[in-house]
Amino acid sequence: MIMRGLLDQIKSFVVYDADREFYAKIFPDSVERKDLIRLRKMTVSDLPHVLEIERKNYQFPWEEDIFIDCFKAGYSCWVCEDLNKILGYSLLSMAVGEAHILNISVDPDEQNQGIGRRMLKNLINVATGKAETIFLEVRPSNSIALALYENVGFNQIGIRKAYYPAENGREDAIMLAMQLF
Repeated sequence: MIMRGLLDQIKSFVVYDADREFYAKIFPDSVERKDLIRLRKMTVSDLPHVLEIERKNYQFPWEEDIFIDCFKAGYSCWVCEDLNKILGYSLLSMAVGEAHILNISVDPDEQNQGIGRRMLKNLINVATGKAETIFLEVRPSNSIALALYENVGFNQIGIRKAYYPAENGREDAIMLAMQLF
């Protein structure tokens, strides 16, 4: 985990991104924001920002130890950033020909700009060729996320009763899947 963070830091010094490092600084009006948004592997140093987004979005947020466990398990953990500001994050587990999207979350101030779709497509790309099917669960009350998943090609395969904690008890989860070819 420490080594991965060190490698990511070294890579950030070696890789030159002209949009971000030159045009955005010298000619800021020449680059659109969407051209500055990047996906990269999540590091432990990202966790304070990730946890802030988690707490903004969820009434029952994950705690830091869950994210640490995801790192330890070798899950595919990503952040989406714009000029070093984390806009969202996503996590994927893979085993035995199956991939499972554990979480996709976008800062509420940054939603409705295609960031969630971009992170979802990244996770699908990561899983393609390594898994036959990709799964996820979503709250029925999260109609925006549900519409995104269905638009990208996920299909409902079932319901998990009382899966999520909710203010007044528990909420079901809609189970979705997509075949990867």
